[in-house]
Amino acid sequence: MRPQLLSSLVFAFGISSILADSHPKDVAARLSKELIPQLSKGASISSEGPPRWSTFKAPKPAVVVNVACENDVSITVKYLGFADIPFLAQNGGNGWATTFDLGKNGVLINLAQLNKFVVSADKKQATIGGGIHINDTIAAADAAGVIVQTGNCNCLGTLGAYLGGGYGNTLGFLSFGIDNIVSLKVVLASGKMVTASASSNPDLFWAMKGAGPNFGIVTSAVIKAFPTTPAERSAWAGALIYSADKLERVVQAVEELVLKPHMVIYIYFVSQGPPTNAPMLMVTPFLYKGNAEAGKAAFASLYQIGPDVDTTTIVPYTSWNTGGDGFCTRGGRKPSYSVGMMKLVPSTWRKVWNLYTEFQKKPGAENSAILMESYSLGTAKSIPGSSASFPNRAVNYNSIVIAWYNDSALDKAAQAFGIAVRNAWRADDGLSKNNTYINFAHGDEPIEDVYGDSLQRLKKVKRRYDPDGKFDQWFDLS
Repeated sequence: MRPQLLSSLVFAFGISSILADSHPKDVAARLSKELIPQLSKGASISSEGPPRWSTFKAPKPAVVVNVACENDVSITVKYLGFADIPFLAQNGGNGWATTFDLGKNGVLINLAQLNKFVVSADKKQATIGGGIHINDTIAAADAAGVIVQTGNCNCLGTLGAYLGGGYGNTLGFLSFGIDNIVSLKVVLASGKMVTASASSNPDLFWAMKGAGPNFGIVTSAVIKAFPTTPAERSAWAGALIYSADKLERVVQAVEELVLKPHMVIYIYFVSQGPPTNAPMLMVTPFLYKGNAEAGKAAFASLYQIGPDVDTTTIVPYTSWNTGGDGFCTRGGRKPSYSVGMMKLVPSTWRKVWNLYTEFQKKPGAENSAILMESYSLGTAKSIPGSSASFPNRAVNYNSIVIAWYNDSALDKAAQAFGIAVRNAWRADDGLSKNNTYINFAHGDEPIEDVYGDSLQRLKKVKRRYDPDGKFDQWFDLS
C-alpha cells in the first residue's frame, strides 16, 4: 500500500464517527481531499449517480464515487471501511428491492466505467467488466462472433443479473448465468481483491453464484463464450396479442407447453399505449435459430387459440431484447412483487387480470404491468444444485407485478395491488413454501424465501469473508 494512502486511511479511521455524523457536503469534501487523490486519473466524485430504474424507496447517496479501474474499487472500499461509511456498488441501477438504505452519508460506487468485453483467442471465454450493461455485452459478443448468456433486459448490468442466478433467452441450452461463470475478480470488505473460482476460494465462488452482492464487489469476470456463425445468432420472436376473453385458454396453453431447449415463453399484461392505454394480453414466444414455420409449429397451441395480432419475425442477436426496451425507461415509482411458481392456474390469472385492470386504469398508472417468464430447465437441472448457492434451479415460472406511476399519492394503492396479486399467485403456486427469485424480490420477504436451503451455509461463508457485515444492502446475511 502506498504510504500516502495508508496515512489517509489511518486518519479516516480516527475520525470515523465524525464522518458518520457529518453533513453530506462535508463528507464529499473529505472524500475529495483524501480519497480521490489515491484513485486513478479518470476517477471522480459527484453528488448524483446514474438514474435508477425505480425511484420507489431507492437508495439516496450523499456522495457518488465514479471509479475508473478495478483498483479504484479496492482503494475506495478500504477507505470507506475505515471511515465506517455505508456503501453500495451500482452497475445497471435496476435493483428494485426496498432493502437498500445508505442513510444520510452513504456512498454509491458507480462501476459504469468498468465496461470492458474481451474475447479469448479461441472465442470460448470472455472477460467482462463489472459495469457493463447487457446491450453492450450483446453488441460486443455479436461483433466478436460469439454468444454469451445474458438477461433479457438491455439496461440491466450483465453481472448484476448473473449474481442472483441469471435467467435469459439462452438458458435452455446454456443454463443459468451462474453456470457460465469461470471466475470472478472480487473486492472483499477489507478492500482486498481476490479471485473466486472452482479452484481459488471455492466457498466464496459458491456463495457469489446466487448471493453475490452480500460478499463483495465483482470488478470483472471470466465467462463462457460460444463461437457462432451469423445465422446461428438469430431467433424467431415477437408478440402474439389476444383479446381478454381468451385469457384462460392462453394460460392453459402455456401451462401445457413442453418447452424444448431453444424455446422460451412470456405472458404480459400491458398497456396498448396512447390514446386509450387500454389493458392488453400479450404472449411473446422465442425460438433460437427459428423461423416462421418452425416457430408456429413449436407454439402451435397458442396459434390455435387465434391471436388478433402476430408480429413474430426472425430477429438478429442484437435485437433479441429490444421488444422489452420500454420496460427499461428510467425513473418513476415501480414497487414490484414476484413469485416463483410450479404451475399456472387459469382462474388465478383471471383474478390477477381483474386486479391489474382495476389498478392500471387509475390516472398515472397506465404503464403498470404483469409478466411471467418460463424456460426449458433440462440443461439447468442437469447441473448439480450444490455447485452454486442459487436455490431456484427447478422452479418452472417466475411472475412479476410492477405498479408503475409517478405520484407518491398512489403508493398505498400500489402496494395493496402488488401484495394482492402476489398473494393470489402464492395461493396456487404449487410449492410447499414461498419461493422468490432474489433479483425479482420486493424486499419484504423473509430471507428463507430467497436463499432457500442455501441459507445456513451462506451465513457461514458470510462470517468468513465479511464478518463485520459491510455488504449489507441486499437481503443481508449478517
